[in-house]
Amino acid sequence: MVTSPPSVVVVTGVSRFLGARVAARLAADPRIDRVVGLDPHDPPARLLGLLEGVERIRADARAATEAIADLGAEAVVHLAVTSVPDAKHGGRAAMKEQNVIGTMQVLAAAQGAPGLRKLVVRSSTAAYGASFRDPAVFTEDTEPRAVPRGAFARDILDIEGYVRGFRRRRSEVAATVLRFAPMISSSAETSLTRYFAQPVVPTVLGRDARLQFVHVEDALEILHRAVTEDHPGTFNVAGSGVLMLSQAVRRAGRISLPLPEPALSTGAAMLRNLGVEQIGMDQIDLFVHGRVVDTTRLVREFGFTPRTTVEAFEEFIKTHADGSTLTADRLAAAENAILDGIRRVRAAAAETSPAAGRETP
Repeated sequence: MVTSPPSVVVVTGVSRFLGARVAARLAADPRIDRVVGLDPHDPPARLLGLLEGVERIRADARAATEAIADLGAEAVVHLAVTSVPDAKHGGRAAMKEQNVIGTMQVLAAAQGAPGLRKLVVRSSTAAYGASFRDPAVFTEDTEPRAVPRGAFARDILDIEGYVRGFRRRRSEVAATVLRFAPMISSSAETSLTRYFAQPVVPTVLGRDARLQFVHVEDALEILHRAVTEDHPGTFNVAGSGVLMLSQAVRRAGRISLPLPEPALSTGAAMLRNLGVEQIGMDQIDLFVHGRVVDTTRLVREFGFTPRTTVEAFEEFIKTHADGSTLTADRLAAAENAILDGIRRVRAAAAETSPAAGRETP
């Protein structure tokens, strides 16, 4: 449904990659008069150039009520949602404060804005969880079969619950919830892109999960259309098709390091010295069970088809080919090194065995 774009748009989370890109894209739209970025942190230098046309207010969600009302916002785009706890900035407690409490405060501000016409909220396919009870494909109406173990997935469920309450209170506002699959592209920097960019990739022993991705540029296009058009409802945003985890590792030219599921978190943390990104419980469950979503509703409603999962991943690995370790020569060398290591360990064990020094009767 196409309507007139809002004249004033407030975007939260503009100090981060996605928020900055969305705000810049909206500011470049001549149909929008004013774009205001709301964030308690200053953006890094690499993002400042994107935000030249964006008014920035350095404030957290607590100040959102006054800011959104004073600005006369017609649309609010809530992107200040983090998927990974940062130990340097408060860890899990700070993450929940930002995701859950921050969303409550933004929605309270939106509820009190009389001129508000649109609300767009970033969500995630993590809302479905990941377990052995899952269906082959999730639709937007599928309920999670089990409470997710991961902190991010639980936050997403809380966030969507608050949005449902907002819809009941402000039914005249076009509220759009976008459940994004993991984002990937040549320029995106997330825990998942860092995971696949490392030379050694920890995986779950005996598992080969089905994965979906969405290209960042397609995510930006959907977000732009959600603001400039009316698309109320909840939508899965992903590229069609799937990649098995083993396929993704091979295509990225990396070496898989299978670990037992209980040891994966500990093992990944120990391997940080080798440049391997630490993996959270949300990703462990994803790598064990996988997750595939249906995007029929998105394509029909938005009139836009994201590039496929394979296409999105192929672009990512083209720009990370320099870190590839899985050439034929390197794979052979790695296999030989592993075999040599096994032989040395066995030989050392035989030499130190108590029975080694006894004569055979």
